[in-house]
Formats: sequence, structure tokens, C-alpha cells
Amino acid sequence: MKKWKTIASNYIYKTPYGNLRADTCQLPNGFTIDQYYVHEYADWVNAFVLTKDNQVILVEQYRHPSEQFMLEIPAGKLEEGESFEEGIIREVREETGYTSDESPIFLGEFWVNPATQTNKVINFLIVQAEKTDKQNFDVSEEIMIHLVDFEEMEKWIKERRINHYFTVSSYYMVRSYLEKSRNQS
Repeated sequence: MKKWKTIASNYIYKTPYGNLRADTCQLPNGFTIDQYYVHEYADWVNAFVLTKDNQVILVEQYRHPSEQFMLEIPAGKLEEGESFEEGIIREVREETGYTSDESPIFLGEFWVNPATQTNKVINFLIVQAEKTDKQNFDVSEEIMIHLVDFEEMEKWIKERRINHYFTVSSYYMVRSYLEKSRNQS
């Protein structure tokens, strides 16, 4: 297999939230795609956060494209110069007011949608979190906090109370991580 060749590239728009680019691509078999749309977004971080009482911290906020209020794990994009770890600690503190003395546990780095997007999501687990601060929202955020017992999460997923893909996939990554940690002890 060979990579596609980009013949031309033009920006449809650029914004602080992301850019839309139209590429003209020649495939290895000679076929040309005139406008292959590429969404350029910054990488973001998210964290599955467990309190000292083994409760999951979920944030509920409105998501305009879906026209739904979603239950999600805390997430956001990095500020200039931040490491992934620094970014997720800040995002969790700002969105929830929770912090932990434990370092974030790296769970993985994944392409969000490589068919059309340029960004990755970097997943973490934060344990032993406790409420230490007030929430501090960005101007575009309005967030409610929900605490859910870890053992209830799968039930909420099956009932479709939680249907945000990154939250669901993070839950299963964390469950696997915790099971492996218990088996190694």
C-alpha cells in the first residue's frame, strides 16, 4: 500500500475551535479526489476520575451538534506550553473543582476519527480525587457535576443514560486497568 499524494490544499475556514481544509488527493491507483475535507483540531485530553469513595465524576453539558445534554468525563484541549498531564489536571480542576495528590495514570493516546480529523485524544485515569476548589468555567461552558458509583456505570451505559463514546470507552479501559491491577496485587 502507498500513501495518497496531496496535489492541492485550500482552507475553507480557520477558527480558534478548528479549521476546515479541502485537499485534492491523488490515490496510488491514479484516481483523484477533488475535495477531501479534513477537519483540523487540536489534540485534547480526558480523564476518568474516581473519588476516594470510588465514585465517578461526570460532567453534564449541552452539546450543540447533537442538541443533547451529555454525561461525559472531564475533557478539554491543552493550553499553550502544557503537557498532557498538566492539561488534564487543570481541566478536571476547572470543570469539577476536584483534585488529587496522585499523578494521572496514562491509559492511551488514540486518533479521534482519522478518516476526517487530525487530532488525538489522550486518556487518563485520576484516582483518589476530592473536592478542593470551586468550578471555574470557560465562557462557553455551563457544567453540572454528577457522582456515580463505579459499580453503577455499566448499568447507566446499558440504559443509555451515558452514551458519549469517549466516556464509554474510557470506562471499559479503566475497568480493565483496575482488574489487571487487582490481579497483580
